[in-house]
Amino acid sequence: MASARTLLRVLRIQRVLVKYGLDEVITATHLLRPLRFLYVFFPKRRDSTAPLGERLRLALEELGPIFVKFGQAVSTRRDLLPRDIADELAKLQDNVPPFPSDQAVRIIEDAYGKSVEEVFERFDREPLAAASIAQVHTAKIANGTEVIVKILRPGVEEQIEQDLAVLRWIAHLAAKYWEHGKRLRPLELVSEYERTVIDELDLMREAANTAQLRRNFEGSDLLVVPEIYWDYCRPEVLVQERIYGIPISDMDALRAAGTNIKALAENGVEIFFTQVFRHNFFHADMHPGNIFVITTDPDKPKYAAVDFGIVGTLSPEDQRYLAENFLAFFDRDYHRIAKLHIDSGWVPEGTRIDQLETAVRTVCEPIFNKPLSEISFAQVLMRLFRVARRFNVEIQPQMILLHKTLFNIEGLGRELYPELDLWKTAHPVLKKWMADRVGPAAIISDIRENLPELREAMRELPGAIRHLAAQAKGDNISGRIQAAEIQQLRDELKRQGKQRFWLTIAATAAIVAAIVFSV
Repeated sequence: MASARTLLRVLRIQRVLVKYGLDEVITATHLLRPLRFLYVFFPKRRDSTAPLGERLRLALEELGPIFVKFGQAVSTRRDLLPRDIADELAKLQDNVPPFPSDQAVRIIEDAYGKSVEEVFERFDREPLAAASIAQVHTAKIANGTEVIVKILRPGVEEQIEQDLAVLRWIAHLAAKYWEHGKRLRPLELVSEYERTVIDELDLMREAANTAQLRRNFEGSDLLVVPEIYWDYCRPEVLVQERIYGIPISDMDALRAAGTNIKALAENGVEIFFTQVFRHNFFHADMHPGNIFVITTDPDKPKYAAVDFGIVGTLSPEDQRYLAENFLAFFDRDYHRIAKLHIDSGWVPEGTRIDQLETAVRTVCEPIFNKPLSEISFAQVLMRLFRVARRFNVEIQPQMILLHKTLFNIEGLGRELYPELDLWKTAHPVLKKWMADRVGPAAIISDIRENLPELREAMRELPGAIRHLAAQAKGDNISGRIQAAEIQQLRDELKRQGKQRFWLTIAATAAIVAAIVFSV
């Protein structure tokens, strides 16, 4: 049952939609449609002759951070939106109305317990940019370094909690009454999203994420990550190195700088797959407002990323599953894709593998080896949804961040270089990762990691057997039970001995294989 506060928030959402002449959203939404009679109580609406994109942007801004984030995400997909709407929603990436600079100064002074002049050598009160969760100011610290100061919006936690309550209520209704509720797992999806957005409200966490990404790409020719100045960081204030570059959305400036756009697009794909598979730590908020390009050497442009409030990781099982699916797709091995879905449990038991294989082939084959400019991902997405529904494929909440990131990456790639061969660029990165995971070096690494545990177990087993044998002699009642346990331990000792033997054989074979492959 929804609380009175949640219902009031739903009414406020409806009021804002009516205010900006977006009544069709209400009449098309099952949740809000029963309340449409309340139109008469709402304030006079804005001139609905204003462009639709402008009205959408203003409504999302007024509704708050979660709605702004939605607008940011869809703004990257200009292939799915009319250009005028995409242009308006793109303003949500870093051009949301800022909060007053006096409030920003007060937040800083409360966080440090001293005046802003004591904290910074210079603090620029005019914000450089503003987004849904925070806004940024430029400043200079005591050693003369130019920095960016990121400050949380006042009251943002309360706003987000209200909307999360609405999402939880909607998810509960969907899980209970919607025919696809069990398969799409709305409650788990909202819980996953809730963890993500709450984490984003702690700027110390974002600072730690930034430092980790910077270490991962230290010395890289592909990506620059700003340095964090830890002495200045607080949960509501983050201070980092100022990055100078061209916004990735400014194609005119990139071309004027002589940027190698093809190399830039290909590097973007490599960065994504490197983060997901090699580092297992990926930037999950890659809309254009967070990405810049350094064109010091136009033929070898570098990405510069900011805003690491949302990052993603995958379990080793999900990593391996994804990599194998990608590689099977690149190799057009649709039988393998179908088998992976069944083996993973994402598809119900009893699903006929040949039928799933045929369905996947029907969707994927038409887009293979085509550049982005010739692929209608809207159509592909709709076909995949139909396949998922037909075979009762369950949504995996832990993959939501990755799906969101792929959504953004593909949109960026389409804008940068529509002729990009996504498959050709990604294939070698994945092949190398798989070789690193299952090749000779990986086998040797696994053996090296497991041998200390095996050696320790071998040391402890004889003593454990002697201890249990002594107990068995002194306890006639449980003697037979303990004798059985001793026999089990002896069997385990034999098994461990055999395992050590085969590990030794495997290590020898791996070393020989490594030598052969390196010749």
